[in-house]
Amino acid sequence: MSRPENRPLSQPLTRPLSGVRVLDFSTLLPGPMCTLLLAEAGAEVIKIERPGQGDEMRTYAPSFGSDSVNFGLLNRAKKSIVLDLKQASGRDQAIALVRDADILVEQFRAGVMQRLGLGYDTLSVIHPGLIYCSISGFGQDGPLAQVAAHDLNYLAEAGMLSLTAGHDGAPGLPPALIADLAGGAYPAMMNILLALRQRDSTGRGCHLDIAMADHLFPLMYWGLGNGFSSGSWPTPGSDLVTGASPRYQVYQTLDGQYLACAPLEEKFWIQFLDCIGAPELRDDTTDPAATVKAIAAIIATRAQDDWLAQFHGRDVCVAPVRSLEEAVKHPHFQHRGLFSAKLDDGSGRQIPALPVPIDRQFRGDAPAQGYPSLGEDQKLFESS
Repeated sequence: MSRPENRPLSQPLTRPLSGVRVLDFSTLLPGPMCTLLLAEAGAEVIKIERPGQGDEMRTYAPSFGSDSVNFGLLNRAKKSIVLDLKQASGRDQAIALVRDADILVEQFRAGVMQRLGLGYDTLSVIHPGLIYCSISGFGQDGPLAQVAAHDLNYLAEAGMLSLTAGHDGAPGLPPALIADLAGGAYPAMMNILLALRQRDSTGRGCHLDIAMADHLFPLMYWGLGNGFSSGSWPTPGSDLVTGASPRYQVYQTLDGQYLACAPLEEKFWIQFLDCIGAPELRDDTTDPAATVKAIAAIIATRAQDDWLAQFHGRDVCVAPVRSLEEAVKHPHFQHRGLFSAKLDDGSGRQIPALPVPIDRQFRGDAPAQGYPSLGEDQKLFESS
């Protein structure tokens, strides 16, 4: 295969998924995030919503325009139609849409689409080239396939939540929906792109079984390695990145702020100790807990800004623990243009659109875009 010529980043490319049509039967977060990524790369995404309420995410607070800001961020630049899949007419129209689609994304519990007559086995006969992506918590088969669950439950079942326990032994609540995004939306997008590539060669689509809980395990690669190779399975606070090492800690400063300190490698560790005036703590393996206590006592003697000035210009892997508001306003992320794209609420009010991990050269320079009101594109597809 010939390699495309190099292009400067400033030269826009054709959006790589232009001309690709996606039918999105999903709601809430994992599926809509996946199809948002597809839409940002140029795909036409048609959101199939149920009559009345539509996607449950529309009702979340706070609002932005006529619906939730959460819904708006996740469904920017998509189309919306309403189909009652419990009725034959709704299913017939869905099948008609499938004939001209490239990708179908669904997020029902395993077996629901089959019972509706919209399973992969049925639709692949009608459209052999269809890429059918099923996103679920535990996959399309197995003992947990029919268990109702959310992100926190997947983290618990996969062993990740246990590693968040603090000094009191109680697992903490992660601040991000890890399973939905890292276990669901991103693997779904990745596998859809692989399936498109495969279809270019074979002409046939496939059924993708994306289980959010399954895809949490690669995120704990180090724990799997320790456990499988030596039988030393991680426990809370027992390993390098779970609190056992003084080189990977959050320390509180005099003014009640915090520093995230991660001088893992020896070269960073030596500079870190030099900055805090404690070179005698270099041996951190004999009694790691005592070293943590000693460093905590030193960091607690000065304010956060004082320490940041002390660390400035040194390779020590130290960062202030910022609020989300502070992070959004930071000059670095502003310079990177993360929040340059806009979401429009339909009345002219705009807020930054959701930054997505699609390179800017593949997204183009689209102006501010809105999100669809429930069923607003119905007439475009009534004759499909």
